[in-house]
Amino acid sequence: MTVSAEPPAAHSDPRLSGLSFGRADRLLHVNVSPARAAVGAPWPEWVPRELRDAFARRGIMEPWRHQVVAAEAAHGGRNVVVATGTASGKSLAFLLPALSAVIEGATAPNGRGATVLYLAPTKALARDQLRAVAELEVPGVRPAAYDGDTPNDERTWIRAHANYVLTNPDLLHFALLPGHARWSAFLRSVRVVVVDECHAYRGVFGSHVANVLRRLNRLATYYGAAPVYVAASATVADPAVATARLIGRPVIAITDDAAPRGPVTVGLWEPPLLPGGGEHGAPIRRSATIETAELLSDLVISGARTLAFVRSRRGAETVSLVAKERLAEVGKSLPEQVAAYRGGYLPEERRAIEADLKSGRLRGLATTSALELGIDVSGLDAVLVAGWPGTRASLFQQLGRAGRAGQSALGVLIARDDPLDTYLVHHPEAIFGTPIEAAVCDPTNPVVLAPHLCAAAAEIPLRVNELQDFGPGTTELVDELTARGLLRARPDGWYWTRRARATDLADLRGTGGSPVRIVETGTGRLLGLVDAGAAQQTVHTGAIYLHRGETYLVDQLDEAAAVAEAHLVNVDYSTYARSVTDVVLVEQLESRDFDGVTLVLGVVDVTTRVVSYLSRRVPSGEVLGEFPLLLPERHLRTRGVWLVMAPSALVEAGIIDIPGAAHAAEHAAIGLLPLVATCDRWDIGGVSTENHPDTGRCTIVVYDGAAGGAGFAERGYRAAPIWLAATRDTVSACECLTGCPSCIQSPKCGNGNEPLDKQGARRLLDLVVTALLA
Repeated sequence: MTVSAEPPAAHSDPRLSGLSFGRADRLLHVNVSPARAAVGAPWPEWVPRELRDAFARRGIMEPWRHQVVAAEAAHGGRNVVVATGTASGKSLAFLLPALSAVIEGATAPNGRGATVLYLAPTKALARDQLRAVAELEVPGVRPAAYDGDTPNDERTWIRAHANYVLTNPDLLHFALLPGHARWSAFLRSVRVVVVDECHAYRGVFGSHVANVLRRLNRLATYYGAAPVYVAASATVADPAVATARLIGRPVIAITDDAAPRGPVTVGLWEPPLLPGGGEHGAPIRRSATIETAELLSDLVISGARTLAFVRSRRGAETVSLVAKERLAEVGKSLPEQVAAYRGGYLPEERRAIEADLKSGRLRGLATTSALELGIDVSGLDAVLVAGWPGTRASLFQQLGRAGRAGQSALGVLIARDDPLDTYLVHHPEAIFGTPIEAAVCDPTNPVVLAPHLCAAAAEIPLRVNELQDFGPGTTELVDELTARGLLRARPDGWYWTRRARATDLADLRGTGGSPVRIVETGTGRLLGLVDAGAAQQTVHTGAIYLHRGETYLVDQLDEAAAVAEAHLVNVDYSTYARSVTDVVLVEQLESRDFDGVTLVLGVVDVTTRVVSYLSRRVPSGEVLGEFPLLLPERHLRTRGVWLVMAPSALVEAGIIDIPGAAHAAEHAAIGLLPLVATCDRWDIGGVSTENHPDTGRCTIVVYDGAAGGAGFAERGYRAAPIWLAATRDTVSACECLTGCPSCIQSPKCGNGNEPLDKQGARRLLDLVVTALLA
């Protein structure tokens, strides 16, 4: 992205001027991307006339150059990733080779003709692409969505007749691949596999999807097909390498964006400090959630169609609720123009909101990242991002939702009271002057790979010559699975031994199992769903649960039945779970010794238990009480990075309160790890202790929150000097005296942010960074 920095007072976007009027001190920085003209190219000669005519009816008379370059590569049999900007027409780049293949193969001798498989990370995106393909009305193209909302009778028709199937990795894993015999005609004819928004496949989810695609490749080969992959992403670094790791095949990247673009103005916004401070007298800033609700209502009043991206489901509901309350003071009809959108809604609720947004009936929508990769909405004017979304890739993906029809666009990042958010809005060069992060995934992670080897063997016996396709370490892992009785070796390969479905061993999205249903007490009405892994934190007994602007109190959580019962209430507080964590250092994989400091990458065992929850008054944050919970422990073996400090080095650095210094440094380090890894602080955890039983010394551990690891801790180990120097700078630069949420306090601390020693943390981080850079 080419940007020009302007001082906040120099920007010319009238919408940003309106937002900052009377509160200019909150607008810290403005970046402007200039408009860009389009560069077109002729239609490739191989594109069928009926397909050109279909695009012409949609107003597309000539493709852009990058679309043609990508389509030519795919048509020539090369796997390709289109890595151009948001709203640059990547869909046309993969539709040209995909639909051309279907048209050309419509009269193939086998009677079925060529087929295309389209994969999206969300159902909303797949459904939107289905609409786009159907509206082209290309003769012979029979598109269909195959997902969790597809009725059984439609599934039968899709298997037999659809030639452009749109689905997601979950259905590919749980239904299509295990049931490949019923899909044999489709798989035998598959010519193109589209992997849309491929940057979404990172961490453990990306590692799982990479193995799902290796299983797909294997079955395609079994049925005699050799499909070409066309991947698309607006935001991925080193796209050829990242995509090749994902699909398991060589890839070429198309990155020269020839699409037109209007000017884009992005503001960095920091809410003001509140009078009186927060816990322990620490200064505290106004909530980014409340600030976003206020800005959203201002934009709706001005007539701007706006998306507000919020980090959590609770936050999206709160932004919508508060914006409605403010708008009601201005006009009776205005609150109806704002809504919330998030995962956990029922399918019919999602479809209705999507339709209202497209039609323009909704002018403001508070959403989680569910719409980051979702439906294509033209005509949006502005995007608000409440809190750093974890990566630059996600930030620019979200900001790119505005201006999609070529008009000027406004984006505003509203900082949370958080170390990373504070660092970034005060260091704009870390956002605008830095390349997009690489998509981190590790398909060879044994915890991830093992269940997919079992699933592959259940689909068709696993052959010796296929093991190399799953990466290094596969042979040893197959031997281990055989020794455990999950696989059985035969002369012609390895077989799955159980009656149970092998696919049930893999939790693709790391949700911890089947989702927990939230039902209304007494009536049994289904309110929504929550991931199993998040249930203890969000729908424990006594929790406050927000759903479409209404507040519910959870009466009981039954994890065995995967049900939480709740009833409607009218209260002025919210709830926050607290937990305790123990970490055992199991194995060192790599280590580096410095002067008084040892840096280690290794395997850790983590035991976590939710022990209580806090009730906080809204919106002041005043703690009303803490209430105990009796919930089972959760165990996790994962990867971590840890620092071990010699006692003499701590004494020499003048650190007196070692527990407080280490705890504060741990919080700050967790907050800043997303600066170098494609994660956010909720993907990782940490502990610190003055005398860890496994080292006998002061130790700080930061670990991945997913079984087997997700690559985040390893990235921290590799980039430790950059990561920890930024951590030190954030703590040192913060204007508070004893620590605050912008530097060393953590919103998820199980110990209530006690003890914390800011000055000790600064000295400890100075010690570590000096040693690492020596």
